[in-house]
Amino acid sequence: MIDLSTTYMGFKLKNPIIAGSSGLTDSVDKITELEKHGASAVVLRSIFEEEILLEMNAKLKQMSSNGFVYPETVNDYDYYEDIEEGTTYKYLKLIREVKSTVRMPVFASINCVSSTNWTYFSKQIEDAGADAIELNLFILPTDFKHSSTENEKVYFDIVAEVQKQISIPVSVKISYYFSNLGKLIQDISKSGAKGIVLFNRYYSPDIDIEKMEINSGFVLSNPSDMSISLRWIAIMTGRVNCDLIASTGVHHGKDVIKQLLAGAKAVQIASTLYTNGPQQIGVMLEELKIWMGSKKFESINDFRGKLSQKNTNNPAAYERIQFMKYFRGYK
Repeated sequence: MIDLSTTYMGFKLKNPIIAGSSGLTDSVDKITELEKHGASAVVLRSIFEEEILLEMNAKLKQMSSNGFVYPETVNDYDYYEDIEEGTTYKYLKLIREVKSTVRMPVFASINCVSSTNWTYFSKQIEDAGADAIELNLFILPTDFKHSSTENEKVYFDIVAEVQKQISIPVSVKISYYFSNLGKLIQDISKSGAKGIVLFNRYYSPDIDIEKMEINSGFVLSNPSDMSISLRWIAIMTGRVNCDLIASTGVHHGKDVIKQLLAGAKAVQIASTLYTNGPQQIGVMLEELKIWMGSKKFESINDFRGKLSQKNTNNPAAYERIQFMKYFRGYK
């Protein structure tokens, strides 16, 4: 028997494929379908810090008109039942409904850029039944008055403030735009985060040269996008105090195998589900099973991290940046 189970943030997963946060994880029906086809856990579509603050400010105005004058009273005021059409109410309702329907772990996702005012909502998410919270963090360093140290401090402030509110595990999903990425990943792993997801995929602008307009760039990933996360999963495996998850560019079973060999505990997928449908999960798992059988591996633990930088006999391969020799003779 081939055992595909793995662990992530203390949860035992039946296999290493997690449905990542996207429009495909925003309803009970879609999520049920993902579980039916083999997903071992789901990250709900993200709720944004701006959405939480917008509704909080609206409620504060209402409370003020009713005689409440202190903003901090919002922390003790159960107002979600009053805003049944609001984004926060719907998000909490989604958590409750999904948790009552599926058996796999359910992780909430918050897209945030600061540690102020909104973090109380983390407790509401925990109370709704989420098994963990994934903080999707990407702060574009366009404020030139802030140093890299100041920008990075925001990440740790957010993790710390959220952890004050809840007891369920917290994971952090980050980009690779840092001056000292390896050290930052290590430091996040020491901050109390139980998982780090490498890397998030974010909105990228493009230019329509005919209409002379700015529009959206490529929304979906492709398999070549996996190379960056593969490198850093391999480099950081064995050097962090929490679990590492690979994201972006994982489209096929062979991609899952590569990330596991590099040291990932699991992978998150989204773009391949848009392209191939939820049945792609089963296809990827079957490819993983066949490969494990061919290599005589009985469990993922038999080979996870076997080709990480710490374990491979060619560790320099993950640090090589110059590639001119690969172009010599290339036709």
